[in-house]
Amino acid sequence: MYAFERTATATTLVCADGIGSGIKANVAANMAASRLLELLRQGFSQREAFSHVVQTMEDAKHADLPYVAFSLARILNGGETTVLSYEAPGPLLVGRRHTAILPQHNVMLGAALTLESNCHLEPGEGILLMTDGITQAGLGGSTRGGWKLEGATRHATDLLANGVPPDSLPARMNQRAVQLSAGTAGDDCTTVLALCRLGKVVTVFTGPPVDAKKDREVARNFLAAEGTRVICGATTADIIARYLGTKVTIDRSSQSMLAPPGYLLDGIDLVTEGSVTLNQVYNVLDVDPSQFDEDSGVTSLYELLVHADRVNFILGTAQNPANWHISFQQRGLLPRTKIVELLADKLREAGKLVVIQRV
Repeated sequence: MYAFERTATATTLVCADGIGSGIKANVAANMAASRLLELLRQGFSQREAFSHVVQTMEDAKHADLPYVAFSLARILNGGETTVLSYEAPGPLLVGRRHTAILPQHNVMLGAALTLESNCHLEPGEGILLMTDGITQAGLGGSTRGGWKLEGATRHATDLLANGVPPDSLPARMNQRAVQLSAGTAGDDCTTVLALCRLGKVVTVFTGPPVDAKKDREVARNFLAAEGTRVICGATTADIIARYLGTKVTIDRSSQSMLAPPGYLLDGIDLVTEGSVTLNQVYNVLDVDPSQFDEDSGVTSLYELLVHADRVNFILGTAQNPANWHISFQQRGLLPRTKIVELLADKLREAGKLVVIQRV
């Protein structure tokens, strides 16, 4: 099995293989991966988290309890990558047209021999992790000594050379491993790829700051944000317009009977109404976009959010009495501060990195 997590500074990837088979092995692998990610959330370094779980696995192994072979990769936003492996096949460096086995050096953790790899990823490159169900495919059968890491590397390179896109490698590698094992090794085969590319960033500024004296500072930071810039709220748009020395105008092209009107502001990619739009986007975030029968600020914001890798919310915390009016409650509309939190939860569940800055 595999698990991953994104933070504001790095992407972490775990590939874990419970030794043996069946439910116990699967539970052990999931528990090891969950523990690694939780230790990292608590502030442990990659090596500290790895060392703690390795020691647990060593104790389990010598007590004849279920244990797990695993690799832990951490990729910083700049591409610096470290892969730590315990009784697992080494990682592969994936390029646009070839793969290569990453060099490893030994690291002793108590009595346990572990391996470490380091590299720097550029856009278009990636790290491929796998379980020994891949490298041992065909053992005693079609490949006698097993596919081994070298065989898996050659196959991955052949796939890339024949035009197979890198993100299809895991499925194709698993498929070939199962073929080599005559269909008997499916539950032992896991391959996972972390592919480096330039991320799509969307920054949403919604709601005025609690202290009006900070309007200019917040506006300056918002306008300096990378990627696509979105404003949700007429008052928020006025803050940016004053900073830019321009005016907000109503978008007359919007014909929606359901969504609130949109606005136009030079230099900003999308300007919408505030709380109602955010509530409506939350309600349709899981909907198939083919069901939309009109274009509006809601559908435009939906498109930006679902295709983003990172979403930054600059959330103004000034009180807006209108958001707490009985008419809002009767229509089931949540205040801006609450709906942004719920939106963030949904986006994180979809694998997005979401950062909320309250101002």
